Amino acid sequence: MLAILQSEWFKLRKSKIIAILFVGPLVGLFSGLTGNIDVGEQMNQWYTPLFLMNFTYAILFLPLITGVLASVICRYEHQEGGWKQLLALPVTRGKVFLTKYVLLLLLILFIQLLYLGAIYIAGMIEGYTDPFPFTIVWKSIIGGWVATMPLVALQLWLSILFRSFAAPFAVNVIFTLPTILVVNSERFGPYYPWAQPFSMMYVGGSTDDVFFIPWDQLLTVVGGSFLVFFLCGYIYFQRKPI
Repeated sequence: MLAILQSEWFKLRKSKIIAILFVGPLVGLFSGLTGNIDVGEQMNQWYTPLFLMNFTYAILFLPLITGVLASVICRYEHQEGGWKQLLALPVTRGKVFLTKYVLLLLLILFIQLLYLGAIYIAGMIEGYTDPFPFTIVWKSIIGGWVATMPLVALQLWLSILFRSFAAPFAVNVIFTLPTILVVNSERFGPYYPWAQPFSMMYVGGSTDDVFFIPWDQLLTVVGGSFLVFFLCGYIYFQRKPI
């Protein structure tokens, strides 16, 4: 499986997609430096860039980049019988699917860490003197990463299903755009896969925290949708005619 992971990483580097990983954190940094929002004098100064940056980053960029990366990671296999060449090697379909999924998660985690750096840089440039809220920020970063797991599984499934690069990306864009409206719904927001990464803004230990989402909801809703999408994609790939 490690050899498959190295092969997938080599193909991804050749795709020149690495530069796109920096787009989201840079856009977030720009939002944090140029936006203006009043969080109240009683709150930590660092909440200002967090509010501004998380909104654009979590609602738009994070769902979109999962689709782009998933399409790119399957692009070579959809060209000139790539699936047949890959599966002719001494590897199982299960390991191939799992490796692609793990690589996608690692890339998203890398983006999240870059975004963490962007938050810190924004605060340093603005000259904030309040202590950096490590607990809330780390829960935001890790919570957002966990919340992308179902969406990554769904995007990988779609990317394997469609031969065209544009088809899964178009689906992703269509369902990402209504996210701004869906997140305002207490009934549908937590269950909408494209809105779940926005939960990174609300991960906290108690209802008094600025960024709060109950961990039981995170585990049940996100965990449940992850199992559904991952198993559907895994089973489809096992039965996919090559």
